[in-house]
Amino acid sequence: MALSFEAKKAMVAEVSVVAAEAHSAVAAEYRGLTVEQMNALRTKARENGVYLRVVKNNLARRALEGTDFECMSDSLVGPLLLAFSQEDPGAAGRVVKDFAKEHDALQAKIVAIGGQALPGSELDRLASLPTRDEALAQLMSVMKAPVEKFVRTLNEPHAKLVRTFAAYRDKKQAEAA
Repeated sequence: MALSFEAKKAMVAEVSVVAAEAHSAVAAEYRGLTVEQMNALRTKARENGVYLRVVKNNLARRALEGTDFECMSDSLVGPLLLAFSQEDPGAAGRVVKDFAKEHDALQAKIVAIGGQALPGSELDRLASLPTRDEALAQLMSVMKAPVEKFVRTLNEPHAKLVRTFAAYRDKKQAEAA
């Protein structure tokens, strides 16, 4: 069923708004997936905060104009679906990677992050990016380490004094016995 001109304009506007706010994007070829599998992929994407849309390549090029993902425009060839990470930069990569493990028909063709288009083989790098909570935990551990080391350093003279007294006490007890 062909889309009317107004429907095409609405789709381009919708994808353009999502792309302007997205952190990363994955374009994947979905040829060979059944309707049930596509619905399962859409459900999984929705659960992970990923906007997933099948868009004709010409409409996708128009939608990506003026966004960080304009770099993908030249590589849009064949039947592709676009997945945009809206909350977590690695979410789209994880959704596509996990779904592709079970369904060989889904193949990542383009990965884009930070205005840079990468080949689909870089999907693992995008999927391995930490979530927001993981990144905050890593940051906090890095920030906490110098303070912990400083406290241990301040505590060491007292601990050494206590160990010295304990060794002296043990020595005296051994001599008395």
